[in-house]
Amino acid sequence: MSTNFVALLRSINVGGNNRVPMEDLRKLFALAGASDISTYIQSGNVAFRHKPVAEAKLRKQLEAALLERFGFAVPVVLRAHEELAQTLARNPFLTRGVDAKELHVCFLNDAPAAPAFARLDPKRSPPDEFALVGRELYLRHPNGVGNSKLTLAYLEKCLGTSGTARNWNTVNKLFEMSRPAP
Repeated sequence: MSTNFVALLRSINVGGNNRVPMEDLRKLFALAGASDISTYIQSGNVAFRHKPVAEAKLRKQLEAALLERFGFAVPVVLRAHEELAQTLARNPFLTRGVDAKELHVCFLNDAPAAPAFARLDPKRSPPDEFALVGRELYLRHPNGVGNSKLTLAYLEKCLGTSGTARNWNTVNKLFEMSRPAP
């Protein structure tokens, strides 16, 4: 029995920094015990199968392998296919008919406590909005993510956990890529 996962790697191949060739990335995942490995775009999205293992253990194993192979730290967030299904179903902005182009999800390694979430300022970057559901922080950026003050550094500082964000189209694509084979 194995589990279908998506690994979301942070800050690779951005602006010419932290270069990670996708072929090398797939080989690294294979050496870590993954199978049926596929990558999506160059920014660190990997769908794969792996024997059942504790998420934190697998995340630490992958982060150590990435550091050893490429020489720089690469934070990893993992989600099982079933968790991605929940992520898609729980987006509170979709029920309001918001344009999917405005939507992002910040995948967090840990669910923040209520006091940490309360540190996020809803007026920091109008008209941006956010909503927390479990370990996912749903973001709406009507003026584009590049114009938002809801940066990953700000979110992590307030929430006290690490994460990485993906746009809504990428989340949907990763869900499809991680779908178990019939």
